[in-house]
Amino acid sequence: MRAIVLQAHGGSDALTYDTGYPDPSPGAGEVLVKVRACSLNYHDVFTRRGMPGIKVPLPVVPGLDIAGEVAALGPGVEGWTAGAGVLVNPIYPGIGLMGEMRDGGLAEYCTASVQQLIPLPAGVSFEEAAALPVAYGTAHRMLTSNPIEKGQTVLVLGASGGVGTAAVMLAKLAGAEVIAAASSDEKLERLKQLGADHLINYTKTDFVRAIHERYGRPQRRTYEGGVDVIVNYTGGDTWVPSLRAAKRGGRILVCGATAGYAPTEDLRYVWTFELRIVGSNSLMRSDLESLLQLAASRRLVPVIDRVMPLSEGSAALDLLEGRQIFGKVVVVP
Repeated sequence: MRAIVLQAHGGSDALTYDTGYPDPSPGAGEVLVKVRACSLNYHDVFTRRGMPGIKVPLPVVPGLDIAGEVAALGPGVEGWTAGAGVLVNPIYPGIGLMGEMRDGGLAEYCTASVQQLIPLPAGVSFEEAAALPVAYGTAHRMLTSNPIEKGQTVLVLGASGGVGTAAVMLAKLAGAEVIAAASSDEKLERLKQLGADHLINYTKTDFVRAIHERYGRPQRRTYEGGVDVIVNYTGGDTWVPSLRAAKRGGRILVCGATAGYAPTEDLRYVWTFELRIVGSNSLMRSDLESLLQLAASRRLVPVIDRVMPLSEGSAALDLLEGRQIFGKVVVVP
């Protein structure tokens, strides 16, 4: 079968387009999935580069987010029929992530545990479903485990990425006043169309200054100034500025560190303004089920920048790495 294969960690040349990769076969408790769409995440970039402390069994087919059809049933599998549309939970029970610890979705077929399968509701395309798991699932868990209240102010950094666009839309569904920060006026205009109330181009304007000008400086003795919630999955040099933009008692929600996981810290802001730093890791099956229902009702439509053929899978990952994508990039076999 055709597949994008990671042979060794490195740059984009570490990925090869293989037209003769071995066909997978489902084992006990597994199904064979005909991949109809696979969306990419920054985690796929980290997998390609190699991550300290994580030993990826190479060669491996990347791609965590998979939607497709049941093609064949392994021994002992009941309750599913060939041709059923499914979203695949990217976490293989007891093993780890698809596209990292076992072959993922940048191929014509993959195998998955029957426990990973979630039925695809009517009205949700394969491309839309594939856009949901990691980015939207992470954002959904982050914003519902730490509920956003109606009328709160929410600043989303990196708002044009997969997690960012999802956070903007989910915060708006919760009734928040959303401030979106992104790197270009074009991206900000699209974020406005998604419902963002206020826009910050952080390449032209210091986002902390912009927050202070709109809401006032955070006050130590009162709860005036600053914003209620900051979504920061970038880390790096945005971390300390985030502390300066949050109001007293504010929350900073963290689910990643695409710009660096060991930023400079300033604990004075944490204690002085009684800030709450809340981590959120991965997603639950219930997050994906909720997101599919939101997509089916069209209350939330995943933002897809472009759909590319499997033969261009490596180039698609380069676009993501270069931050040339608004929302999600989806690859189809």
